[in-house]
Amino acid sequence: MVALRSAYSAVTNGLPAIVFVNRFYRPDQSATAQILTDLAEAMAERGWRVSVITSRQNYGDARARLQARETLCGVRVCRVWTSRFGRAGIAGRMVDYLSFYLSAFVAMLSLVGRGDILVTKTDPPLLSVLGLIAARLRGACSVTWLQDLYPEVAAELGIKALRGRFGAVLRKVRNWSLEGSGLNVVIGERMAERLAAEGISPGRIAVMPNWSDDETIRPLSREACTLRNEWGIGDRFVVAYSGNLGRAHEADTMLGAARRLRAREDIMFLMIGAGHGSEPLSVVAAQEQLDNILFRPFQPRERLADSLAVGDIHWLSLRPELEGLIVPSKFYGIAAAGRPIVAVTDADGEIARLVREAGCGEVVTPGDSARLTAVIEAYASDRTRRARDGAAARGMIERHFRRGATLASWDRLFAGLAAAHHSTVH
Repeated sequence: MVALRSAYSAVTNGLPAIVFVNRFYRPDQSATAQILTDLAEAMAERGWRVSVITSRQNYGDARARLQARETLCGVRVCRVWTSRFGRAGIAGRMVDYLSFYLSAFVAMLSLVGRGDILVTKTDPPLLSVLGLIAARLRGACSVTWLQDLYPEVAAELGIKALRGRFGAVLRKVRNWSLEGSGLNVVIGERMAERLAAEGISPGRIAVMPNWSDDETIRPLSREACTLRNEWGIGDRFVVAYSGNLGRAHEADTMLGAARRLRAREDIMFLMIGAGHGSEPLSVVAAQEQLDNILFRPFQPRERLADSLAVGDIHWLSLRPELEGLIVPSKFYGIAAAGRPIVAVTDADGEIARLVREAGCGEVVTPGDSARLTAVIEAYASDRTRRARDGAAARGMIERHFRRGATLASWDRLFAGLAAAHHSTVH
């Protein structure tokens, strides 16, 4: 790709524009917004002309009215108009999606030029279809950056209409857009396997895992963690969850362990974040007087290292039927913080494989609260094991998932695409 980049620069005396499209962007704190912000700013720093087409909302606040046009760290941000029903109901969410599709498509036609690279993410779903159409109309290279696979995710989460003929039609349209794209970037090997099974050419699939800010998020000791004191945790052993608890995740396994351990005053569960499953969980905890579960809101990004350090171990979950469709990005932040990871997932899932390969935690089958309880008690009684597994997690990040190395790979990928697209259209 280096040779391709040199050839392209010699022809154009510069780099083409990269235009990203996603419903959320900085200052939004959602995982996909943070990852997109990292990539967009890194590419701008490397000399690319970068624009982002996004909404004026925040993930957790549909009523937010962010500035329509601004430049942030060299990135031109275009926030388009959308309706503002938010995430409370499916009908309102669909209207929000539709309004974003229309506004974003107009913005794509305005901002994307011949030879540019148009990168669509997967919020809202099937954005790649409009991205491919816009790219072809404007003579640009279309790239799809898949954080999840729709409509499969929605079908697995219970939307019956997507399990039959309508869902098959949507998959066919989605696959048309992916096969027509210059490249489809997926975030895990199992997701790549799912796309290949759908008939997408392997040559159009690249695996590029997500990342965490391993320079900012570093292992902290209990003594260096200020939030432990602010939240009154003291010396208790903390089993933490950090991030969105959505429909793709399950908390019943953790809830069962909390019930079993309610008499252990030295062990507590900490839920940091929000999501579809957070409020019902807090209601059950209050009804059952599970005082060993503490809830705290999302923390600002600048406090993420501190909030991750509160947990002695972390757990994350993914429903087995969603393996290959989603990869929990919170995994990388936990590992960067040097904490053992308990993956409540399918035993052969993407995260389960990584945990076993790195020796940085345990894998628990969803629903097996007894097993999760035993794992928690074992970690609580063995400080040496916690240190060893936490160090293994951090070592895995430094070997395979460093932010700087991954962003450099994206830079090379874009350079290769630009050169290949230039040679095709000239």
